[in-house]
Amino acid sequence: MTETAYELAQVNIARLKAPLDTPLLKDFVDHLDPVNADADAADGFVWRLQSEEGDATAIPVLGDPWLIINMSVWRDTDTLTAFMYQGRHREMLGRRREWFERVEEAMTALWWVPEGHRPTVADAESRLLHLRTHGPTPYAFTLRTSFPPGGAESRIGEVPEGMGCSVI
Repeated sequence: MTETAYELAQVNIARLKAPLDTPLLKDFVDHLDPVNADADAADGFVWRLQSEEGDATAIPVLGDPWLIINMSVWRDTDTLTAFMYQGRHREMLGRRREWFERVEEAMTALWWVPEGHRPTVADAESRLLHLRTHGPTPYAFTLRTSFPPGGAESRIGEVPEGMGCSVI
């Protein structure tokens, strides 16, 4: 019997403080293409959700026009973490309060998908809502409390101070 190989799917959403075409969001919008290019070239990167424009900012999520979505697939939690907390992405993450509302509920969810599977926005919405309702489980988890592929025993991960989701 062959063992199924898995990849890590991640979704993060953010509630905009203003429309994307306003001066408040100019720096964020100006950095989208370079940060996406960094992700595309990063070790462990597999795939990301994008429209014909090359990003996912126009793709609706949870029926809320003020939310934007980012969804990608990575080899594992280590390669996702390495990308998130270095370089341009880390700089942008550090500035997120300039562009996005502070939200108490979980805005990021992770889950394992069979190698080669590309999750849909509906998949991402389901995982995010499950995490909000049940906390971290093998179905939907966080970098702080993650689960191995197919496993139920959680692992506590290292997330730099001030960089993670407020919900554990």
